[in-house]
Amino acid sequence: MWQRIQTLYLAIATGLIVAMFFCVRCYVLGPGGTRAEELKFAQFVPYLVLLIVIGLLQLIALTVYSHRIFQMRTAVLSAILMIALQSWIAVEFFTSGDEFIFTVPNIFPLLAAILNFLAARNIFKDEMMVKNSSRLR
Repeated sequence: MWQRIQTLYLAIATGLIVAMFFCVRCYVLGPGGTRAEELKFAQFVPYLVLLIVIGLLQLIALTVYSHRIFQMRTAVLSAILMIALQSWIAVEFFTSGDEFIFTVPNIFPLLAAILNFLAARNIFKDEMMVKNSSRLR
């Protein structure tokens, strides 16, 4: 399991998503341009629900390595949800004006989605290799 590159991709993507539970989403500016408060991803309920669903899909994709097709589909579904989350974060950030300060964890869903697509591609390659080797028997 851990010797396959797709498992490492999925583990890193899962780590990025789990880190978002504890990271600061943005800083709200107060009067005079000072930081008034920190907003976390887990404080906003729709983000929290999406993060929980994505996290569960990531754990499923990470643990069902013996069922490659299901693992690939779960990784792709999780990546699609991550892209939706990333676009929601981007729209919120760009429509907020100057009241939010950008933080690095805002791009974690994009990085995790890229890793999931790479994992799905490698899972597909493994599945094709298994089918070709069983066809030759």
